[in-house]
Formats: sequence, C-alpha cells, structure tokens
Amino acid sequence: MHKTNANGHYNPFPNFSFTGPLRPVYPLSPKRIVPAHIPRPDYSEDGNPKSERKFIGRNNIKALDKKEQEGMRKACRIGREVLDIVAREVRPGVTTDYLDEVTHNATIARNVSGISKNKKLPLIKLQAYPSPLNYVHFPKSVCTSVNEVICHGIPDQRVLVDGDILNIDVTVYHGGFHGDLNETYYVGAKASADPDIVRLVETTRECLDQAILLVKPGMLFRDIGGVIEKHAKSRGCGVVKTYCGHGINQLFHTVPNVPHYAKNKAVGIAKPGMCFTIEPMITLGTYKDKTWPDDWTSVTQDGSKTAQFEHTLMVTETRVEVLTARLPDSPGGPIPIPETRVEG
Repeated sequence: MHKTNANGHYNPFPNFSFTGPLRPVYPLSPKRIVPAHIPRPDYSEDGNPKSERKFIGRNNIKALDKKEQEGMRKACRIGREVLDIVAREVRPGVTTDYLDEVTHNATIARNVSGISKNKKLPLIKLQAYPSPLNYVHFPKSVCTSVNEVICHGIPDQRVLVDGDILNIDVTVYHGGFHGDLNETYYVGAKASADPDIVRLVETTRECLDQAILLVKPGMLFRDIGGVIEKHAKSRGCGVVKTYCGHGINQLFHTVPNVPHYAKNKAVGIAKPGMCFTIEPMITLGTYKDKTWPDDWTSVTQDGSKTAQFEHTLMVTETRVEVLTARLPDSPGGPIPIPETRVEG
C-alpha cells in the first residue's frame, strides 16, 4: 500500500529501489480528451501501433516524395510551435502535469494558417494529435524527464524546483505525419549557475549540433554515434546506449535506428527524402539505465543527471534540412559554462 500525504499525493512504488532523489508523485490526472474531429494515428484507441509493427525486422528506409516532404515540414513546424509554448511555462513551482495540460491544449489547437488557392475560402483547419498519448499505452501527451530521468518521464504532480533540469519531448501528428523534437531546459537560476549541470546540458546540445553537420546523402547511419561519443567523452560525460534515434514519417517510430554511441552496427545509408531523428542522451555519470515500475520512466543507474536534445531531420539532395529548427524567439538556447570556483 502507498502512503498518501495531506495533499492526497503519494508515491505509487514505495518499495522500489530508486537510483536518485526523484520520486513519482501520483495520482496522475485523468486522460486528456482529443476532440473527435481531429485525425489521429492508429494506436489512439487501443494503444497498439499496428502500422509500425508491420515494419519490424525490415531495413527498407522510406524516402518521401515532394508532397510527403511538405507534410513532414508542416507537422514539424507545429511541433516546434508547441514545444516553445510549453517551454515558456517552465519555472520553479509548476508541475509537469501542468506542462502536459499546456502541451495537450496547444497541440489540439494548432492549425496551418492561410487561405485556399481561390483566395476566397479559408483553408480547412486540421488540428494536431499529441503523438505520445496512448502510444503503447503511454498515459500523457508529452514526456517530461527531470534530472536523473533519461527519457519517457510521465508528467505527474511533482513540483519543479530551482536547480532542476527538465527535458520536454513533444511529438505531434498532423496531416498523417509525425513531427518529433525535444530540448532540455534549466529550471531557475540555480541550475544555470551550476558548472556541472551546464557542462552536461551544453555538451548534449553540442553533440546534437555536431552530429547534424555529418548528415548528407551517402552518410552511414552508424557513423553518427562516433561523433556524439567523441564529444561527450571530451567533456567527461557518458552516452546512453539503450535508446536511439529513429526513422519518422507517417510512422512515429520506424527504420533506420540511429545509435548515439561509437562502433555500433546500425544499418543504412542516408538518401534524399529520408526523415529521421537524432536525439543523444548524455549523462554526468554512468551510461547504464534502469526503468521504474511504470514501465516507461528510464533513469540513470547511479542517479546522476542526464540531458537530451532532439531534432527531426530530412536528407536533401546535397545536405540536410532541420525540420524542427529553433525559431528566433524560441525559449532556452545555449549558455556559457560557469567557471568553477576554487576555494582557498
């Protein structure tokens, strides 16, 4: 049995051996409603991504045609808009459940603005579906990963505090395509003043940036991990091996697999029209992970902090297009690493 506090909150796994100080704070809020008219992926009702399962074991990487490429651009643009809206709400004192509510409401309210070709009738406004919701039964509309959580954190009633770091992983489904991205944010001034935390977050950001520079037609997907691991290790950080980037298009997750560590055996060569994510998960301590009993939340085995950044990319005829690129007014962004003070 769990012990409920005065607020009605409780830890659902009181006998679990947690690796760090973070604890889940339940109850979870009820499942959020998506209006019936919004198009949704095939797993939205039963949690089973049937379309994806047809491709398990296959290595044929899809190259999108021009119309499909435009569909990906729209979905990814909406994803960026939603992430920025949510990130502006990050501050000490808010719960990750509140950020889930913001994500959900912003997603179902999105549309691609404009007018039809005859310039008389408004375009049909197709709102977006929050891709994580009920994907393999994930209960929320966004993943919120705090401190030692590597990925797939479930939004709950825990209040963010000054000194936390928070990864927000947004994916939206619009017009038949998924757009996927995430960033790690400093919560309060204490986090952005901590040299180790900033070293971790900025190293992770740079790992993604350096990996993107490698992408062009003819690139081997297995080569991405070497660039990431080299930079992470140069800063004294580890690279999580359990989770990887992935193909994305009409399917949320598909081939290719894109590992973030060196000497991997990923299959495939980049060709124009292919879409995939790079999303390195970097740690201050061990790269090894452990999963909470919720079957989603992945944490570092030593409780050390971890950060992640992700973009959805499309290979062009000559280089790469970052479909989820930051906008001029996107919140967050790089900061310098504070100098370590030496007492004496």
